[in-house]
Amino acid sequence: MPEAVVAATGVAELLGAAALAQPWSRRLRQAGGIGLALYALCVWPANFEHMWLDLARPGQGLGLTYHVPRLMFQPMIIWLGLWTGEVTEWPLARRTGGPPK
Repeated sequence: MPEAVVAATGVAELLGAAALAQPWSRRLRQAGGIGLALYALCVWPANFEHMWLDLARPGQGLGLTYHVPRLMFQPMIIWLGLWTGEVTEWPLARRTGGPPK
């Protein structure tokens, strides 16, 4: 049931984004960030699989110029989910509204 899987993952991504966007609950933002980071981590192997299958096509499908950056930026997407969800401040500490110390 690939259509159902795609629909379910789309809903999960939208819920994670909504959790990150809401300003009221830090715990909800953290849960959304962790969820999106775990999702990105879990689909990373599927991105490798997609690359191998796509490159095996006649004409090499989308080519390495599409797949290599996609695979290289996956760790950044994972980090961005955690940073945006306020799970980590590494390596960019957030600025506060107060005077510099």
